[in-house]
Amino acid sequence: MSNIPRQIAPQLASALRRFPAVVLTGPRRSGKTTLLRAAVPHARYVLLEDPDIQDRVRRDPRAFLDELRPPVIFDEIQNTPQLLDYVRTLVDAHPRRMGRWLFTGSQEAPLMQGITESMAGRAAILQLLPFSLAETSRAGLLAGGFPEAVLHPKGRDLWYSSYLQTYLERDVRLIANLRDLPTFRRFLSLLASRHGQMLNRSDLAAPLGVSVPTISEWVRILEITGQIILVPPYFENFGKRLVKSPKVYWGDTGLACHLLGIESQAELERSPFLGSLFEGFVASEILKSQVNRGRRKELYYFRDQQGLEVDFLVPQPNARFWLVEAKASKTVQPSMAAPMLALAGAAGSRALRRLVVHRKPRTGSASRALTRGAEALTLEDFAAEVNGIHPSRAAASPAA
Repeated sequence: MSNIPRQIAPQLASALRRFPAVVLTGPRRSGKTTLLRAAVPHARYVLLEDPDIQDRVRRDPRAFLDELRPPVIFDEIQNTPQLLDYVRTLVDAHPRRMGRWLFTGSQEAPLMQGITESMAGRAAILQLLPFSLAETSRAGLLAGGFPEAVLHPKGRDLWYSSYLQTYLERDVRLIANLRDLPTFRRFLSLLASRHGQMLNRSDLAAPLGVSVPTISEWVRILEITGQIILVPPYFENFGKRLVKSPKVYWGDTGLACHLLGIESQAELERSPFLGSLFEGFVASEILKSQVNRGRRKELYYFRDQQGLEVDFLVPQPNARFWLVEAKASKTVQPSMAAPMLALAGAAGSRALRRLVVHRKPRTGSASRALTRGAEALTLEDFAAEVNGIHPSRAAASPAA
């Protein structure tokens, strides 16, 4: 699919040396199979979505495994989770043979339950998300980060349409017995229109004519299949009364644009959703940087009941954090840093950096100087820094 290096590759290489099994989860079509086949090119490849293979596993899993010579890549293990129990016995028989059993899975929560029960202590668990801007400058608000959409932009709309159909038919139906797929499809578009807002389940339920518990279940499905990001409010109040609802973003802005009917850069520039889409792209870059470096996902926002709001708080070592404001504007103003500076006063020395992240202007150079106590970064420079890359190595072309 692509020869673009993935930033998670060093983590994968380390896992292959240290664990008998490796499980790579993530949204469907994020590049999991491509990454594993590149990392272990001599491995036997088995697609577990094949009905014939599923039938063989059900009838005689031991005979099926006996025919395979490790290393083996089992693609989409959620289709035959019972196979994990039998692989475990093979791992236990040769516990010092590393990197022999490799799995991909597109449904994180159900898959994790099976691994917790069957492969605890035997498998390294990694997550692969779509391309980040630090991996390729082709990723962006309109393009998103899914490899096929990024690398073949002329077919992007058709690809997203097909992706949604595949997602509905496979992942959703495997998790829940949805009786009303057309309403669920309308829910996806409605949720896209709430991108970047606090999650209000009643507000989503009313126009669809469904119950709030149904909305909660649908949100859960989107979250465990890696489609949306729920950003919780920061838990420490700094002497303020806080809101408690998470903010919701689509994990891939290209998919969000498709659901919103935004098909071109010109339409994106005119869209009232430009600001929230940019904010969501910044959120996804932060999470991708954490996952790709083997760190725990940690991202929060701050809002109190007096209306003070900061887009993101990103924890750093020693109980400190970055405060981040995401602005789709290409012109930054000192006033954009005001919420962060107000919150930093309550947070004290723990607020390590205060950053306004903005779009790069097509002409002229962007200055980091903003106001005392805060700095401005283009999206490209921010993506580089949050991934530990020197800005001079970051992609130069605009992401939007």
